Amino acid sequence: MKTYTIDPENAISAFATAEEAAPGTTTPFDTFSSRQELADLIAAWPPERIVATWNCLPGVAPVKRFKTSNVAATKIWDRIRDLGEATQPEPAAAKAKAGKKAKGGARAPKVATSKDKAAKKSTAGKKAPKGQKNAAGTARDGSKTAQVVAMLQRNNGASLTEIMEKMGWQKHTVRGFMAGAMKKAGYQVESFKSDKGERTYRIN
Repeated sequence: MKTYTIDPENAISAFATAEEAAPGTTTPFDTFSSRQELADLIAAWPPERIVATWNCLPGVAPVKRFKTSNVAATKIWDRIRDLGEATQPEPAAAKAKAGKKAKGGARAPKVATSKDKAAKKSTAGKKAPKGQKNAAGTARDGSKTAQVVAMLQRNNGASLTEIMEKMGWQKHTVRGFMAGAMKKAGYQVESFKSDKGERTYRIN
């Protein structure tokens, strides 16, 4: 199932599967796969972030507000649900045929997606100064990763609720962080249910 991610800077990316989305970034991100999941996600957002998310989408008319978050979810979903379609590889025959048609004629415009935008942004960024790159399994002191790691290294680990309260994140963000940032940092996170039935994470 196609999965979408949205990072703290409101950049939306599309992935063919949830597994592809998980290691796609080292920063916390939210995921959704349907209009309803998107509506549930942004319902807790401040109006300013909902507007910023819409205004970040390519080719949209900027707005100052939405009547409700549900209306915003519908408009955003209608705009992004086809993201990634234009970047799918074409069959060789179709590609060759398209190449012949292009000769002597105008080139078809390239469709940019939020994923392309995010990829360009990540590759264009400055390299981290020497000494700031972390080896696998380590985290910079004071970083969000370091704070979460400290919680997960406790004997009983940390519940989903504890992490949400400590970091000010939503459930989607915590799950995405465990699957993405923690994995990329080299940590093996164990996920289980505690005696109280709470989803809990721990680093052995």
